[in-house]
Amino acid sequence: QVQLVESGGGLVQAGGSLRLSCTASGIIFRLNAVGWYRQAPGKQRELVASMTSPSGGSTNYADSVKGRFTISRDSAKNTVYLQMNSLKPEDTAVYYCNKPTVSVWKWGQGTQVTVSS
Repeated sequence: QVQLVESGGGLVQAGGSLRLSCTASGIIFRLNAVGWYRQAPGKQRELVASMTSPSGGSTNYADSVKGRFTISRDSAKNTVYLQMNSLKPEDTAVYYCNKPTVSVWKWGQGTQVTVSS
């Protein structure tokens, strides 16, 4: 059974940094493309970063986070990370990891990121 668990969110001032983590059971991340999504209140969920398989492959970022966010993977820990730097209030959202495709795994609970101005 697939289970995704996101963590690492919190409250941070604008300009600060956070590193999100996503662990999984029932999935081997290094064999799959994986991405980070976010959903702000009243908005649709959007894909902000993705990584193709198998060995990291290429990464893609939404224009809104390019140059500030970095997606990475630790295959030994079966964990995917999202390093977020230079955070802005508009980055405030619940962040989720999942496949960067139409067909996705069961969503985890997400982790809240709040950036104060």
